[in-house]
Amino acid sequence: MALKVAILGSRGYPYVYSCYETFVKELCERLVRHYDIEVTVYCHKNLFEIHPKVLNGIRLVYINTSKRKSLSQFVHSFQSFFHSSFQDFDIVFAVNSANGPFGLIPRLFGKKTCINVDGLEWLRPKWKGLGSKYFYWSSKLSTMTFNAIINDSEAMRKFYLDEFRADSVVIAYGANIKYSEDSSLINKYGLASREYYLVVGRLVPDNNADFIVREFVNSNSTKKLVIVGDVPYQDDYADRIKRVDDERVVFTGYVTDQAVLAELYHHCFCYLHGHEFGGTNPTMLKALAYGCAIMALDTPFTREMLDSKFGLFFSKKSRNLQEQIRKVENKPNQLIELRKKSRERIEENYTWEKITKQYFEFFKELVS
Repeated sequence: MALKVAILGSRGYPYVYSCYETFVKELCERLVRHYDIEVTVYCHKNLFEIHPKVLNGIRLVYINTSKRKSLSQFVHSFQSFFHSSFQDFDIVFAVNSANGPFGLIPRLFGKKTCINVDGLEWLRPKWKGLGSKYFYWSSKLSTMTFNAIINDSEAMRKFYLDEFRADSVVIAYGANIKYSEDSSLINKYGLASREYYLVVGRLVPDNNADFIVREFVNSNSTKKLVIVGDVPYQDDYADRIKRVDDERVVFTGYVTDQAVLAELYHHCFCYLHGHEFGGTNPTMLKALAYGCAIMALDTPFTREMLDSKFGLFFSKKSRNLQEQIRKVENKPNQLIELRKKSRERIEENYTWEKITKQYFEFFKELVS
């Protein structure tokens, strides 16, 4: 008999908006296609124009929620957990540590429960006051209300052990290896192959775009710096970054065309990664999967992902990144070698096929 798994906490399927939705899509499609698992995904009803009950073999449940952005996910999650408790699921699997308080509900009805807690949300500067306290409390509660918690890196597992005295299962995030198909797509931004550094991510403080821009502007580089990303609201921090007066810095805003985004990755001279909190970072996995040379902020998470052999590192110390830029431009062969082997790191650790198999084995063990 097929194992029945419900997935809660994302916006739904096939709504690909952020890392959670991409994760749900990549995992569910493979679980249904390759393993004896019946998957049901809970969706935000208002985000979908049509509401099929089954799509690509994945069962879908649509739940209405609050129209207030600050409450929509909380209300949706509560209703989803409650609804799932009365269904014949073997496992209720949640994403996002904000759902920590709800793990006890399906357990009271005999379900096995697990949660992917993602990163250290309470440390992100965007969450202040009550928001930060809620994420910390919710993450701690996750270790108590769910049968099992999942972290996406060993560094994050260690953090949860130290902070909450709770062990977790480590299953990373994944990526799909891709090669360049149309280099002309970068022409719209006035770019030439290998003549620009690339940053991809939201313009929020914990991604350190301000530091990267400042260090680059103060360098003697003749290349460009391309910033892909923005924030979907008025923000002084993001506006301050975008006001930089340097013709070498190019702001593309959001790039929703995945073919264009892929080519921006493929043809960069070096991908600069400034994300400070979180485990296995999806944007850096893409950089590896798309064949980039990577220079990353030195954190336990980037050290684990790049294994000191698949990238270079910089610190937030003043002029450190400037010096790294100078070094790689004087000795570009170092980046050539990193590009040659970047996809090996994905094949070793981060293919979605490997990630899906690990989840399948974990689900079997959980119900047994």
